[in-house]
Amino acid sequence: MQLTRIASMLLLCTGIAAAQSSFAPADTSSSAAPKAPAAPQSFDLTAIDKSADPCTDFYQYACGNWRKDHPIPGDQSRWGRFNELGERNRYLLYVDLKQAADSPKTPLQKQYGDFFASCMNTDEVDKLGDKPVLPLLEQVDGLSGKGKLAALVAQLQAQDGTRAFFNFGSEQDEKDSTKQIAGAFQGGLTLPDRDYYLLDDARMTKIRAEYKDYVVSVFKLVGDDDAKAKAEAESVLTIETALAKGSTPRVDLRDPDKRYHPMPVSGLKTLAPDFDWNSYLSGIHAPSLATLNVATPDFFKAMNGVIAEQSMDGLKSYLRFHVINSAAPWMSTPFADAHFGFFQKTLQGQAEQTARWKRCTALTDGALGEAVGQDWVKQNFPPDAKANMEKLVAALRKALAEDIQQLPWMTEATKKQAELKLDAFRQKIGYPEKWRDYSALEVKRDDLLGNIRRSDAFEFQWDLGHIGKPVNEKEWGMTPPTVNAYYDPSMNDINFPAGILQPPFYDYTKDPAVNFGAIGVVIGHEMTHGFDDEGSKYDAQGNVKNWWTPADRTAFDAKTDCEVKEYGSFEPVPGQKLNGKLTLGENTADNGGIHIAYQALLSTLAQDHIDPNKKIDGYTAAQRFFISFAQVWCENKTDQSARVAARVDPHSPGMFRTNGTVQNSEEFGKAFGCHLGQPMMPKDACRVW
Repeated sequence: MQLTRIASMLLLCTGIAAAQSSFAPADTSSSAAPKAPAAPQSFDLTAIDKSADPCTDFYQYACGNWRKDHPIPGDQSRWGRFNELGERNRYLLYVDLKQAADSPKTPLQKQYGDFFASCMNTDEVDKLGDKPVLPLLEQVDGLSGKGKLAALVAQLQAQDGTRAFFNFGSEQDEKDSTKQIAGAFQGGLTLPDRDYYLLDDARMTKIRAEYKDYVVSVFKLVGDDDAKAKAEAESVLTIETALAKGSTPRVDLRDPDKRYHPMPVSGLKTLAPDFDWNSYLSGIHAPSLATLNVATPDFFKAMNGVIAEQSMDGLKSYLRFHVINSAAPWMSTPFADAHFGFFQKTLQGQAEQTARWKRCTALTDGALGEAVGQDWVKQNFPPDAKANMEKLVAALRKALAEDIQQLPWMTEATKKQAELKLDAFRQKIGYPEKWRDYSALEVKRDDLLGNIRRSDAFEFQWDLGHIGKPVNEKEWGMTPPTVNAYYDPSMNDINFPAGILQPPFYDYTKDPAVNFGAIGVVIGHEMTHGFDDEGSKYDAQGNVKNWWTPADRTAFDAKTDCEVKEYGSFEPVPGQKLNGKLTLGENTADNGGIHIAYQALLSTLAQDHIDPNKKIDGYTAAQRFFISFAQVWCENKTDQSARVAARVDPHSPGMFRTNGTVQNSEEFGKAFGCHLGQPMMPKDACRVW
């Protein structure tokens, strides 16, 4: 587990596995038989709003009718093309899981079938009420002193899936990517970001009040009277606010130099002397450690202040809440409803609880992803799809190499280093070459919370097992059905799960323009991450190392500053602008990705002797390319989810991923006959790669 960053992803929190986050709601509608969603279509002519001027608002032109015809379903806070495919993949996975639960044919199917069945057994879940958390709450209540705190936190993290106070795990060494080391990282917050605790505007103040009400409600569900529940909630908010003050802002965490602080283990004791680190490391069964990376030192100083200054009762209240909250989505209806009411309804604007079968499918995929994925890819990702994808990647590699050579602002010395990095790119397509072994994970058909905790413990120990071991470049960070893609800077690899290699992103029966506009831009996006403001600080071997001349870095920074200002002016909801620095890496990847994908398309058309001006469905190849690109980002969002995303998501919303990108593309302006000065062809366009 990369504690400091997972990787640069195409889209945050999408696909199958991501849906099993702690924000997932619950219901008891397990008896409802799901219907198969329609397969999404590539290049959807019905989505186009021809009443809009593509040179004024291309997003409205390409997606206007789609957005009108696809309102947000009640069980969603965002609905877009990613969600369409995600729902389709989830249904297909559900069919596999249901079959495995009813009549397994292999030991592996028995394992993941039982896990799924335990999740779908809502009668058993409701019958248990608060019983699943009572033993842990008794342990917290029995904490006899602050000196015993570390041992209890170790147990909660390593055995029970409760991520209290901070995060601990393995990561690649930023300066020597051949090594896997231990890392300690800030954590312990429940709200989406430190800003939710620290900003005093009316909206944040209201959210904190609603959050406090939620905390009170779950304490009362485990038997607290009103007065005690309110006192405990006050302690939780006080402690989390103190931790938020010590947390490093998201923008700063994008800089690898600001999250790399290697030190001997004794350094942790210096930062947080009131936390018994020996007991903690022993309690999580960490391998013998001499050094580790403390990514966020100031946080651990703040954590020590909390431990020193808060009463034992206050610390117990904090731990009690985190025990309950981590289990609440999978407990009885009152707990699940309370969790849904705050995290999904209040924070995200989601109207209805998500169907049980959807959440249980996502949960099983998250727990046993490479087990269920083995059977899923056999049916949903044929070998010829992988072979065609490899051809597309090769075309994009060639286009990026040519683009680097043609950059007018980069010197030959830096170009040579950039080429070396591109040549060293590894690629993973579809699914792992070697599947993970889950045989040591115990699954019981009648024990949902136990299965979740054992799965969390299994993952925690699997992760710790990486420390001190050689890097395994074959491992994946996403499960096969996931609708997403990512670039990992320490691995220097690009990764495309089978889940995204389906329409509307990829359809090898379509003409090249459609595929290059959709999955081609995805490929280019991930490649460009290797050269964005963050990825460009890593060399060909995945080490943080400066391979730029000072003049080239200055020129690069000036060009990315243009994007910071451009995207920072976009306003997804009234009064809430995007953070141009937080979204810089993704915006750079979008802009670079579309440019090199278009160049790869032109080269492919020339090689195949295809006339680029020949029209299909009334559009030239260039026009089909840009429409296909835009339609990947068709979406609708609740205002609430858009506001949360503007604070925490490093990706711009679909509207600005489309318009912000094409308005920087000279090729787009030519394709649609735009004139300089129109909104989609401004005079001050930004261009990095």
